[in-house]
Amino acid sequence: MEIHRFERLWLGLSIVLVLALIGTVTYGAVAEGIEMVGGDGDTFESADLDGTEFEEPGVRQVGEDEYEVYVVARQFFFDPGTSEPIRVPADSTVTFHVTSPDVVHGFEIANTNVNTMVIPGQEAVMEVEFDEPRQYGIVCHEYCGSGHHSMEGTIQVVPQSQYNVTAATVNADAAQEGGS
Repeated sequence: MEIHRFERLWLGLSIVLVLALIGTVTYGAVAEGIEMVGGDGDTFESADLDGTEFEEPGVRQVGEDEYEVYVVARQFFFDPGTSEPIRVPADSTVTFHVTSPDVVHGFEIANTNVNTMVIPGQEAVMEVEFDEPRQYGIVCHEYCGSGHHSMEGTIQVVPQSQYNVTAATVNADAAQEGGS
């Protein structure tokens, strides 16, 4: 049986395209560091965040140039993130801990590899490095109810010097209020 030369050409191109597809998926998964969210997060009663780190969500410094951000996704806002932006310094590693007390939400930071489903009663943990000052948007990508379209937030990455001044001002203001 003889295969026509054009059929061989199309067969060869098809094989090359399949191998190219497998190669790009492998490169994206291995070389770019894309990975599934692990099961290392805590679980708790979803409606009751008392006594957990999520009781007072916000940014906490845990080491030199290392920060943890605790975010609660609620219908239809991120706390913090929506009414007040999340502020972190540039040239830092930030670990996000996100949970929900009500329904399934999404948590995606635009233009980064942070993208997860937020399940009530579970903690999603993701790490990202912010190298330079800029602003990022946070969006919910899981339909969570009638106000889903307005569920968004902001992360402000500021220069280290500006972040330190802001943190010192906030601490001085808190000390002054405590002394009054």
